[in-house]
Amino acid sequence: MAIPAALAVVPIGLLFILSGLVVNLIQALVYIMVRTVSKNSYRKINKRIAELLWLELIWLIDWWAGVKVEVYADSQTFQMMGQEHALLICNHRSDIDWLIGWVMAQRAGCLGSALAIMKKSAKFLPIIGWSMWFSDYIFLDRSWAKDETTLKSGFQRLADFPMPFWLALFVEGTRFTKGKLLAAQEYAASRGLPIPRNVLIPRTKGFVTAVTHMRSYVPAIYDCTVDISRAHPAPSMLGIIRGKSSVVKLQIKRHPMQELPTTSDGIAQWCKDVFVTKDAFLENYRTKDLFSNLPLQDIRRPKSSLIVVSCWWCLLACGIVKFFQWSSMLSSWQGILVVGLILLVVAVVMQILIQSSESQRSTPVEALQKKDTARERLLHK
Repeated sequence: MAIPAALAVVPIGLLFILSGLVVNLIQALVYIMVRTVSKNSYRKINKRIAELLWLELIWLIDWWAGVKVEVYADSQTFQMMGQEHALLICNHRSDIDWLIGWVMAQRAGCLGSALAIMKKSAKFLPIIGWSMWFSDYIFLDRSWAKDETTLKSGFQRLADFPMPFWLALFVEGTRFTKGKLLAAQEYAASRGLPIPRNVLIPRTKGFVTAVTHMRSYVPAIYDCTVDISRAHPAPSMLGIIRGKSSVVKLQIKRHPMQELPTTSDGIAQWCKDVFVTKDAFLENYRTKDLFSNLPLQDIRRPKSSLIVVSCWWCLLACGIVKFFQWSSMLSSWQGILVVGLILLVVAVVMQILIQSSESQRSTPVEALQKKDTARERLLHK
């Protein structure tokens, strides 16, 4: 049952902010003490540390809101997940698509090594951005003159990653909306391209760069198609915090990297063809209510996130009680006022983090396909 936003945001925000700062501090100490000695040892340790924070978000999906994720994939693909490096491409349907990806990464055992290409400003976000910076995320300026070098060095840096990682690309560049779909349809009609109905036209420049530089050590591309169950409301980050449930459907297909073309134009066309197929797939679901002919996989609901959040709550409760006993803050109206102001700040900060995290995640590579025409600029809004 949904609960008022303030009643959920304040305690969850307090937990996330305090535990996140603790995680950031530990990451900083490990970065200073371990990375200078062994980069791979640091990465292995940081993977576990980062998961202490990311599992709180998995808990929101699994145990707080009870969002159900239905995964359709063949058995071989499902077994390979988490056993190999992979480049993920996905349509961008809702503002929690990134979180659904983290749910899958957690089930596959690589939550702490699930990476993405982000806006440069994201790394300055307290807690989330700082943790991503410690975890080898790639940050872009959104200027190809600068980002080409950044991408190449970032891909080179991942070549010796000591454990399976996933690198996610939302190649549409932005979240699907009716307005953006209309702009994409107008653009496709003017260029004689297939008219999309359920996806946007992919921006392929970042994808081509990724494939070109990663094909020697990344064996597969996971082609993910996500949609919301027709019988349930579309999920949102704030809705999940308020405890609103939903059902998300996800199909995953594995494409061996060696099967992709070797030329830049060929790689770009491969990506466009995938999205044409994806569009027809989603249209079939919309008209016939048939999402996939692949088997439905049982991803269960592991208790690890529940255990981690329970431990954080216990530590937080003990810390708060000890602090109030030491400070006697609640013994005066001035102290109570300060506590109230702190809780208000927590609520505001959480709202900013929720809005900023989606803004930073939704358009990680859209600037890589900029054109000079007004129509192209409209597509990148």
